[in-house]
This record gives sequence, structure tokens and C-alpha cells, in this order.
Amino acid sequence: MKRTLIIIIVIIALIVAGFLGFQQFQRMQASTASNFQTVTLNRGDLTASVGATGTVRSNQSGTLSWSTTGRVDKVNVAVGDVVQPEQVLAQLDQRSLSQSIILARADLVTAQRNLEQLLNSGVARAEAQQALVAAQKELDDAIEKRESKQYARALPPTVDEARANLVVAQNAVDEATKQYDRVDDRAEDDPIRAEVFAQLARARKEYDRQLANLNWLLGRPDDQEISEADARVAVAEANLADAQREWERLKDGPDPQDVAAAEARISALESTIGQIILLSPFGGTVTHVESKPGDQINPGSVAFRIDDLSRLLVDVEITEVDVNRIRPGQPVMMSFDAIPEKEYSGKVIEVARVGAATQGVVNFTVTVQIDNGDGAVRPGMTAAVNIITDLIENVLLVPNRAVRLREGQRVVYVLRDGVPVMVDIGLGLTSDTTSQIVSGDVKEGDAVVLNPPTQFGPPNGGRSGGMGAGGQ
Repeated sequence: MKRTLIIIIVIIALIVAGFLGFQQFQRMQASTASNFQTVTLNRGDLTASVGATGTVRSNQSGTLSWSTTGRVDKVNVAVGDVVQPEQVLAQLDQRSLSQSIILARADLVTAQRNLEQLLNSGVARAEAQQALVAAQKELDDAIEKRESKQYARALPPTVDEARANLVVAQNAVDEATKQYDRVDDRAEDDPIRAEVFAQLARARKEYDRQLANLNWLLGRPDDQEISEADARVAVAEANLADAQREWERLKDGPDPQDVAAAEARISALESTIGQIILLSPFGGTVTHVESKPGDQINPGSVAFRIDDLSRLLVDVEITEVDVNRIRPGQPVMMSFDAIPEKEYSGKVIEVARVGAATQGVVNFTVTVQIDNGDGAVRPGMTAAVNIITDLIENVLLVPNRAVRLREGQRVVYVLRDGVPVMVDIGLGLTSDTTSQIVSGDVKEGDAVVLNPPTQFGPPNGGRSGGMGAGGQ
């Protein structure tokens, strides 16, 4: 019986020790669990974005400068005025203009008159036609004379006429000789004898001329005459070609190139005269005025700045890692240090196709439009831009700080029975703070450890077989 009592006492002691150990285990487990920060996995919406900073600029901006010397006469606008395209902003005093501008006014009248004459007058066309006809006749005559050089110098009728002229000249010599024979015995200073002798001399001279002419006509052209005839033909052909080109240029009206040259001349003169005024190049708001009445200006003197504030833009630099996630039309949220507690919306309107390397980093310029800008947003302000690249709804989310990388695999630690258990997961879309869980042995409501130990090795390594990693 004593032995039985001892056994009972031992059993009771074991039960008490087991109970106390179990309580100690629970206290240790509770103490261990209380050392971890946890978050409950929930479903929700996830927005992925790319952040950057940039400077606000106007849709269009232009600085206007004077391009001549002079004295400012009138300034028609002030800072804040809204101007239309081609509106006169300022002009110079006429008395202060340079001589070149004053003379340009006179030249403009002449140039305009010349253009009108070119467009409306038919004189040039008629003169070109007349020159063409004359050149053709000149060529025909030159060809005819050249062809005549292939034969005798003259046709038979011309030769017969020359023979007749020679006979007449011979008869005149014979008659003058008879007259001279009658007075030959008179004194040499006798007037009658002198007159008859002069007539005889003239008759002999005419005979010699007619004889030489006949002999020339009976001969054939020499090489020099043929060369001269060929040259006349070549010159006549060149003149005809020039006349033909001029006729082709003008036969259908004024030459378009002549018209273009005349118009260019007018434009150049108008541009010179236009230097005395400054026009708004586009519609916008005057944001800076430098010129004042009475100012003496020089070429390059800045006068105004015009900004088109109808649309405000922000240019941001996005790295090559993120640029392919950005597309025109994506929504954008913006905030400004200068405008606290207010957020603005917009959209991406342009993504650069070519990047620029700066200190080894390749960035692409992305242009964002502010859709709900107001008077508080001004060009030059710095904007913090968040481009929303993706938006998914009702997905299982996990804080990024709870995700660890073990042996190339993304894992989380889930509290199960108060013990952190490592579970393989796969991630999908990721934002700055949260990621989508697309695979793994986790579910909504699980408690995920935010601060798991650096080294943790529960039984079985603490790893729960998951479905593999997905996403990123």
C-alpha cells in the first residue's frame, strides 16, 4: 500500500508539474507574441504612382525685345493686361527713327507699285513676243547669208547689174576723154581745162570701183567671210534662245519667281518699318513690362514678357526605370509648398521619346497639365507631382514593411497560434507603402508581423509551403 501511495504522489506531482509548465508555456508564448508588431491583412484598392518634382510653366511664353534704336513714344499695356495676337504693345517716336527706316517707307511705295505693275501690265509680255519675232528674223537672215557663201558671191542678176554698171562707167570715161582731148592744148591753169580734167578723173575712179565690184562678185567667198557668217548665225541662234526663254517665262502672265521676289522685297521693307512697333506674338497676359515712354532703346533692349496662362504645365524628369509605366492621359495629383493643405489634379499630356543622361542617370521629360489651376498657382512654383500609373480594386494588400526577401523569395511572417510562421508570397502591383498579394498561403484576416526577428527558426524552419512567388 505504501508503494501505491508513492505512485499516486508521483502521478499527482507530474500532473502539477505539467500544469505549471503549460501555464509557463502560455505565459512565454503570450510574452513572445506581445513583442511583435502586427497588422491584419485586408482587401482594398491599390494605387501605384510615380513621384517627381517639377516647375510650373505657362503654356507659351515669349520675351519681346526692340530690334532698332529710337525713343519710346507710347506703351499701351501694363502688367496683368490680357492681350490678343498682333496687338500693338508699344511704339517709337517717329522723330527718333533711323534713316534706313525712314527711307524704307519710300521704297515700300515703289515696291508695291512695281508689284502691281508686274501683276496687271501686259507690256512685258508684248515686248517679249516682239523680241522673239525679231530674233527669229535675225536668225533667218543670218542663215540665208551663210548659205549664200557656199556658191558665188552673187546671183546672176546681181552680176549682170554689175556688168551694166561697168559699161556705164566705161562710157562715162570715154565721153570724158573726148571732152578732155578738146581742151588738152589749153594752159594748165585754164578753168575749163581743169573742170574737164576733174570730170575725167571722177569717171575713171567710178570705172575702177565698178570693175573691182564686178571682179569681187565673180569670185568665191574666202575663209574669213565664211567664219564671219557662221559667227552671225551662232549669235542669232543664241539671241533667239534667250528670246524664247523670256517668252516662255511671260507668255502665261507674270513669272511666279518675279512675283515672289517682288513680294519678298515688300515683306523686307514692311519688316524694317515694323521695327518701330512691338506686337504681341500670341494671346496671353503681360507678365513683365520694361519699356517706359521716353526710354532710349537699342537693339536687344527687353521690353515685355507675355505668358499664355490659359493652360499651366509642369515638366518633371522621370528615370528610365519608371518611364515605360507612364502614358499620356494618366491622372496626376499635385501639391505645392507655397499652397499648403490644397491638392490639384491634372493629367499627363506628353512623354519624351528621347532621354537625356545626367551624371550617368538617364531621365525622360514628362509634361503634366494642371486641370484645376487657380490664381494661387503661378509659373515658376515648384510642384510635387504624383503620376497615377495603375489602380486596382478589392485586392489582398500587405504593407511593404512586412515583406522580407529570403533566398531570393519574398516572404511574410504570419502569427499562427502566437508563433510567427514564414510564408512564401508572390506580389503584384506595388505602391510606395502597400503591395498586392497574388499568391501564398495567406488570407484576409491573417495577422502579419511588421517587425519579424532578423533570424528566426521555429520548428520546420517556420516556413509554410506557399504557391510560389508571382508578380514582382
